[in-house]
Amino acid sequence: MNKLMSIAAASLVVASPAQADLTKQDYLRAEKQLSTTTGKLVYGTVDYPTWSDNNVLVYKSNTPEGQRFYRVDADKQQKSLAFDHQKLADSLARITDSEINQDKLPLYSVRFTAKNNISISVKGKKYSCDLTSYLCEQDKNVAKRHEFVSPDGTKAVFIKEYNLWLRELASDKVTQLTFDGEKDFGYATNNAGWIRSKKPVVTWAPDSSKLTTFKHDGRKVGEMGIVSTAVGHPNIDVWKYPLPGDEHIFKIERVVIDVNNAKVVRLDMAPDEHRSTITDHVADRDGSLLDIDWSEDSSHFAFVSSSRDHKDATLKFANATTGKVTTVFTESEETFFESGVQGVSWRYLDKTNEILWFSQRSNWGHFYLIDGKSGKVKKQLTKGDWTVISLLHVDQDAGKILFLGAGREGGDPYFHYLYSVNLDGSNLTLLTPEKKHHRVAVSKNGKYFLDRVSTYNTPEVSFLRSTDNGKGFQIEAMDISKLKENNWQAPIPFTVKDRNGEHDIYGLMYKPSNFDASKKYPVVNYLYPGPQVGSIRGRHFVASRGDNQSIAELGFIVIEIDALGTPGRSKAFHEFYYGNMGDSGIPDQVAAIKQLAKKHQWIDDSKVGIWGHSGGGFASTRALLMYPEFYSVAVSQAGNHDNRNYADEWGEKWHGMLVENEDGTTNYDSQANQLIAENLKGKLLIAHGTTDTNVPPYNTLVVVEALIKANKDFDMIMLPNRGHGFAREPFMLRKRWDYFVEHLMGVKPPKEYEFETLK
Repeated sequence: MNKLMSIAAASLVVASPAQADLTKQDYLRAEKQLSTTTGKLVYGTVDYPTWSDNNVLVYKSNTPEGQRFYRVDADKQQKSLAFDHQKLADSLARITDSEINQDKLPLYSVRFTAKNNISISVKGKKYSCDLTSYLCEQDKNVAKRHEFVSPDGTKAVFIKEYNLWLRELASDKVTQLTFDGEKDFGYATNNAGWIRSKKPVVTWAPDSSKLTTFKHDGRKVGEMGIVSTAVGHPNIDVWKYPLPGDEHIFKIERVVIDVNNAKVVRLDMAPDEHRSTITDHVADRDGSLLDIDWSEDSSHFAFVSSSRDHKDATLKFANATTGKVTTVFTESEETFFESGVQGVSWRYLDKTNEILWFSQRSNWGHFYLIDGKSGKVKKQLTKGDWTVISLLHVDQDAGKILFLGAGREGGDPYFHYLYSVNLDGSNLTLLTPEKKHHRVAVSKNGKYFLDRVSTYNTPEVSFLRSTDNGKGFQIEAMDISKLKENNWQAPIPFTVKDRNGEHDIYGLMYKPSNFDASKKYPVVNYLYPGPQVGSIRGRHFVASRGDNQSIAELGFIVIEIDALGTPGRSKAFHEFYYGNMGDSGIPDQVAAIKQLAKKHQWIDDSKVGIWGHSGGGFASTRALLMYPEFYSVAVSQAGNHDNRNYADEWGEKWHGMLVENEDGTTNYDSQANQLIAENLKGKLLIAHGTTDTNVPPYNTLVVVEALIKANKDFDMIMLPNRGHGFAREPFMLRKRWDYFVEHLMGVKPPKEYEFETLK
């Protein structure tokens, strides 16, 4: 090297000193910000709250002494330990023949069945425990795993050989209810394609004498197949999985079953499309059939038929004895109709023959009272530039409802508040006064509610309050002093403008605990694009939001926003990119980061990476391909990269019905990542589980095939025998961190770091 070159090289080193490689200690510091550590350092929590009869709330709490269950009598405003933890531990140890620690009882929730008797579940078995003698007995009169229990708790239904059967819990007597079920055309089948369960889909009548369900027709529906990885012959899983544009999708032939007489009554109507008004499945999480509301006397019920394209919702009545169906009204949307932001939020008011109906016809989600005979709107119960989130309780006798709403009180429009309003539209009352986010659980009779009050960065305080006036008393207050001793950093809320400068966009930013304002930090953008949820999810206090703070701890600024196209605000906001899922709010992500970089000189928007899982896996790849000059690194996991390869209900709801043009193009081309694979310039790590039955791995492989054809360099991880939920697995966690450290920060990560808290 000549003298001139030596001087130049020395000058270069002085001007741009290289950053040191990251060490195991750096990774350990980041690991300690995961929930496996931080969750144990928060005391005074209210977890798994359960309302028992007689206005008794039971919940689990993390305390300095260990985990404890508390019992609160709302009527008496008295709080006490739910039981003697050591005595219950001893009793459970005897009956389960295992060691039980009183500070870590293997319970999630407890329900009081009588004053001194509780019902609990341990390792899949249910027990009844007398709190006077502390004797626990296995409760054998309970439903098995794939059974659906009646309201009176005496019987349950299950599926056997495509038919529905009844089991009396006390005697174990079994009765066959249906006889003409067959393969791919069985009763109460719980298959939406992307999700499957052996538990039947039914909704019981209030008196437990009958139920409504359907015969699930998938005979002509196309199939999906997944192959396991093994030495020798693999397991081959093949099932019905309709796709957008398929001629044949799942149909449901609605029936009522008189369980006492094993009689099937078919509703007098054509089969419905396999659709609901709120989710992408006809069954709720507990297996109950959605969009059904029985009359109190169990003689009839109201239900909603939704069109295949999700645009039309038709409310009908069905006579449970004759099967006669009467149509009341239809509501239609140009994009998609939903009956609530979180959960089905309509009810049949059988005592007045009215429908309490949720609609976004004014661009905001509100309640309307509709005449059950004429189908005409009698009154709008709520109104204004804010939205109802979900209906929590209806009291027909008192003529009052309880619901969550957002955006009415000013400030953060995503904070939830509890309201009551009379069914004549009068006396709209705010029951949660603090301008914070409220997590609410209403008692069975609607007299009281648990109110957990917090924000993103202020710890939760929990109250029991009256639904009459919102007054009550405090039962817990989070103590985060130990969390702060662990170097914990609160996320920083911020507000920016969308791509067009029209809407306020809300987000969270994470900085490392050793933050130095004189430095420039690369950015990692976490996203979930919607449309059914956004990136941030809950607005309440959480010690760890995924691994956002952990990634920040490695030396990044982590940014997440809820962009245009996500729910919880106006209809126009939510449907912004309907028919163009390739948008996915990505321009708002870019706009937000650029605005923050202008405001904060320590944000380096020349080094921006992005990652996400599932819909976020799709959107992170999309961002790298759409904005190759802005995003330079992406980690994309389990992405639905072309919704023509994903569930029909999903794509047809958010993107519309598939239209094939004469030139071979389609209206779905605008969201197909493989069609713009040649745009790749940055570093892409694309990952998928090989046995993912939610988003089949072929969604990723079509992009991989296109990248190979375009002669692009990329990295891929196919995780053998993994389903959809591998995002938090230690190996994927490490590879994600490593990828950003190496390719965005430009230094070496510690080789094959092993997590200490995830073993």
